[in-house]
Amino acid sequence: MKEVWTSLASIMGVFAFFQSILHAVFPPELRFAAAKLFHRLFRCFSTYCYFEITEMDGVNTNELYHAVQLYLSQSASMAASRMSLSRGLNSSAFTFGLANNDRIVNGFRGASATWEHTVTQRQSQSFSLRPLPEEKRSFTLQIKKKDKPLLIPAYLDHIMETATELRRRNQDRRLYTNSRGGSMESRGFPWESVPFKHPSTFDTLAMDPARKELIMADLNDFAQGKAFYENTGRAWKRGYLLYGPPGTGKSSMIAAMANHLSYDIYDLELTEVQTNSELRKLLMKTTSKSIIVIEDIDCSVNLINRSSKKPAPPCEPPSDLRPARGTEDGGAAARTITLSGLLSFTDGLWSCCGSERIFVFTTNHIEKLDPALVRSGRMDMHVFMSYCSFQALKILMKNYLGWEDSEQSDELMRELAEVVDEAEITPADVSGILIKNRRRERREAAAELLEALKARVERRKRSLSEQVVEAEEQEKRALESPNESTDQLMHSCNAKEDKGAEED
Repeated sequence: MKEVWTSLASIMGVFAFFQSILHAVFPPELRFAAAKLFHRLFRCFSTYCYFEITEMDGVNTNELYHAVQLYLSQSASMAASRMSLSRGLNSSAFTFGLANNDRIVNGFRGASATWEHTVTQRQSQSFSLRPLPEEKRSFTLQIKKKDKPLLIPAYLDHIMETATELRRRNQDRRLYTNSRGGSMESRGFPWESVPFKHPSTFDTLAMDPARKELIMADLNDFAQGKAFYENTGRAWKRGYLLYGPPGTGKSSMIAAMANHLSYDIYDLELTEVQTNSELRKLLMKTTSKSIIVIEDIDCSVNLINRSSKKPAPPCEPPSDLRPARGTEDGGAAARTITLSGLLSFTDGLWSCCGSERIFVFTTNHIEKLDPALVRSGRMDMHVFMSYCSFQALKILMKNYLGWEDSEQSDELMRELAEVVDEAEITPADVSGILIKNRRRERREAAAELLEALKARVERRKRSLSEQVVEAEEQEKRALESPNESTDQLMHSCNAKEDKGAEED
């Protein structure tokens, strides 16, 4: 072993001797030219090519550098041995990164790419209005020359798209509203926003699982359908109409859709919009990957159903609601938003000034809406939010009481299954009963729910019986008095039909 170290020291001494001779004989310029020529020859015979991506492009920030940093964070968290860790502003996730001089190998379309992160100290810089960072950071990409046509620029485009999606998913989602009376602020942005933290998901949504799967599949097809919409020449948007009685979970459905797709929500208040022009400006200021919501559209503005013989009466506003603008007499006259403007908003030329957006309308009375507003192309999918079914009831009991699937086959559950449809109770009412009894033992809370449903069925039966009796009395009075109005006769007939349908 001693002889090996002696030989190694001799070799190093000889190498140092020849190096000193070269430095004494050859000038620095010649040595630099020789080294440059050697590197060129090495690159010519090498099977790899290299790309350097610096953090700063001159005095401007290189967007590609930050995209690569975010893209590699997915692989760095598992493959790298030494990592940097950060969390950005308004971000809900931690970002892993490569440490100084660390390497990682990434694959794309069957080809491999090696990334190395380099951090060096920048030399002292002269005075500048925009000083550069003290450290110079860059990524070096090493790929095989034969893979260059395959990776450049497709690989870099993939990195940019993936980083944009990761950045959007990591940021907190926002809930926007136009509650400024339609006026624009100094920056020309008419929306105010707050962080969107609604906990509703499709797992907790009280709805039949088969219908939820259908809606989720439709949402996924839309989010992944960029190529389809481009090939067919259609705007990348989709409309959903949620209708049904109050308390059936329409707002929870919207929140579940936003959480499922990681979209922002724009809650458009039509009563705050004065003209069609303001409506277009609001649409232009929405972003892609968002859900534009108009709740209770039949009550927002007086949109006449042109297919009906007489206009549907608008919903009465609360007594303490003041006119949006101007005096009480001039407020309605100043409002010029029309059905035509709303139709153009959802499916006109202006609706195409963005991509990957979903329009959602909600209503309690679908018959009040104009057919042109709910046709396919504007509202592509109609979702009826019905009363609480037994499948939805089981989901609510699991959410509030922790009721397991193994417990859903006993006598108590069979009684609930028999009575829930006849009770015609909304998921909101069921939730109220379960919340009130959530601290009780599970079976006691379920028994209390059963009693509430039975009481509701009895009230409905008594109400229907009273209506039938009243209808029969009105019919009898009408036969005795020829001057009885035709409306009363029709009312009595309808009451009888409702009773017969209930008995069936």
